[in-house]
Amino acid sequence: MIGRLTLSDFRNHADALILPDHAFVLLTGDNGAGKTNILEAVSMLAPGRGLRGAALGAMARQDGPGGFGIAAEVDGVVLGTGVQAAAPERRQVRIGGVAASANALADHLSIVWLTPAMDRLFLDSPGGRRRFLDRLTLALHPGHAAHSARYDAAMRARNRLLSDPRNADPAWLSALEAQMGDHGAALSAARADLVERLNQLLADQPDAPFARPMIAIETGEEGADAPLAERLGRERRRDAAAGRTLSGPHRQDLAVIHAAKGQAAALCSTGEQKALLLSILLAHAGLVAADRGQPPVLLLDEVAAHLDPSRRAALFDRLAETGGQVWMTGTEPSLFSDLASATRLTVTAGHIFRSAA
Repeated sequence: MIGRLTLSDFRNHADALILPDHAFVLLTGDNGAGKTNILEAVSMLAPGRGLRGAALGAMARQDGPGGFGIAAEVDGVVLGTGVQAAAPERRQVRIGGVAASANALADHLSIVWLTPAMDRLFLDSPGGRRRFLDRLTLALHPGHAAHSARYDAAMRARNRLLSDPRNADPAWLSALEAQMGDHGAALSAARADLVERLNQLLADQPDAPFARPMIAIETGEEGADAPLAERLGRERRRDAAAGRTLSGPHRQDLAVIHAAKGQAAALCSTGEQKALLLSILLAHAGLVAADRGQPPVLLLDEVAAHLDPSRRAALFDRLAETGGQVWMTGTEPSLFSDLASATRLTVTAGHIFRSAA
C-alpha cells in the first residue's frame, strides 16, 4: 500500500500530503475540485502516461514553475517521478533515491484504474482496449512494458526504412524484424497468459450482482501461426504501400462476452458494460495478489455514482476482499456511507482536508 503521497505543482495541487491509514482512501468534493487529479498522480507511479494519457507538460500546475513532482512511500521505499521546468516532456524517475527507468516502477507497485472515460471501452478503438489489456498484463509481468517499448521502437524504425525504398537495407530490415519477432512473441505470450488465468477465475464467478465476462484476444490476422519475423519479411511491399506495419501484436484486440447472455460487450447496456469491467478488475486483483504476494492498488473514479445501493454495497465487499488499497472518488460522502473504515478526505479547489468519519 501507499503509506504516504506528496504532490508538488501537479495539476491544481500546489502542495499536497496524504497519509492513508486505511485500505480505502475516499476523495469527495465538487466537480473540478481536483479529485481525479490525485488519482492521476497515483497512476503516474506506474509506467506510462497515467490514467488520462496526457502529455507530461500538461500535468504541471498552471501559473506554477513549470515542473511537477510526485512521491510515494511503498513498503519503506520512496518512489518518485516528475519533470523539471527546463525539460517538461522528459520524465524523471527515482526509486529509493536512485535514478531509474519508468518501467522499473512496475517492480514495486501494481496499479490498475477505472475511469468514466472507460465506460466506452468496448465501443471505442482496439487501441484503447489493448492499452487496458496491457495494464492488466503489466501487473503480472513487470517486464511487459520493456518488451512493448522495444517492440514499438523496432517497428517505428522499420516503418521509416520502408518509407524510403532507396535506404531500405534488407539486412537492417531483417534485424529489426527479428527484434519485433522476439519482443512481439513475449508480448503475445504475456497477454495470453493473463487472459487464460483470468478466464479460469471468472469461470467460477456468479452471474450476479456483476455481469460475468468471458475474454479472448483477437488477432485479426491470417496466417498468424507463422513466426512474426518471417511474416514481416514477406509483407514488406504491402507495409510500404500502407505506410505502416499491418501484422503483429500491436494489431491485437480484447474481446469480451457477457457470459450469461452470450452477447458481445459492445452490444450490452452501459450499466452491463461497467459491470463487466468491474468483474474483470476484481478477478484481476485476486490474480495479482496470488501471483505477486500483494494485490494491486485500485483507482476507481466515480465508480459508485451509478450503482444502486445493493450493488454498491456488494462492490465494497468485493473490494475489501481483494486485501489491497482502493482509492475512490465521488461528489457525495453519502455514496460511501456503508464503509466503516476508510481514510476520508474532502478536496476543495486543490486543497485536501481530513473528513469526519
